Amino acid sequence: MHEDHLFTYATTASGNRIERRALTGDPGTLGLGPAEVLVEAIPAAGNHNGGRLAIGPDGMLYATTGDAGRPESAQDLESLAGKILRLTPDGTVPTDNPFPGSLVWSVGHRNPQGIAWAGDDTMVASEFGQNTWDELNLIEPGGNYGWPEVEGIADQDGRIDPLLQWAPEEASPSGIAIANDVVYVANLRGQRLRAVPLKDPDSVRELLVGEAGRLRDVALAPDSSLWVLTNTTDGRGEAAEGGDRILRLVPPP
Repeated sequence: MHEDHLFTYATTASGNRIERRALTGDPGTLGLGPAEVLVEAIPAAGNHNGGRLAIGPDGMLYATTGDAGRPESAQDLESLAGKILRLTPDGTVPTDNPFPGSLVWSVGHRNPQGIAWAGDDTMVASEFGQNTWDELNLIEPGGNYGWPEVEGIADQDGRIDPLLQWAPEEASPSGIAIANDVVYVANLRGQRLRAVPLKDPDSVRELLVGEAGRLRDVALAPDSSLWVLTNTTDGRGEAAEGGDRILRLVPPP
């Protein structure tokens, strides 16, 4: 949300789109106005759609898009697929975007999932790899993260390596949140919440390992706790008794 609007990412057979709806009413009785399409015709597929939205510390709207099953599109600046996009809350191109006249903020992504910002405004994103490495990336404006030529750490000129990488069977990193400059990463196949201190990323801690099933998202709550969303009922894992839940954790100071 941003001020009095809710932003959504719609995935459809004819293409993905970013929409904005005005919030109406008062807390407890809120309603939504009609959808206003901000960006449309984002390439779509049965998977690899990205779809995460977040308002950055600069007040701009950021969106992740997947390669929609066409890996080569991630390197094509004329395509919105396989990118992280940056737009104003009313859908226009910010004048300080790295590629003039383009919504593209970074390129070379396969299927980026979570986005969040550290205390110094460093942007962090999680990403589904293919068969070898899932990634946690530090996002730079205009940065190229290598897909499909590169997956994981490759030390290749012109390509930005991930901060960390994990085997997909232990990860499938989805939503992320940052608290006290620690990145909390919700993992689907890995069925765990990883805590990655940005000052010492190798000192990763693992929480909820196998305790709650697949984890789809994590969010920083208004009281500074973490809300962790389980995702066991999507047909890709063992459904939890009673369905999915939101778990509350209190991160260390």
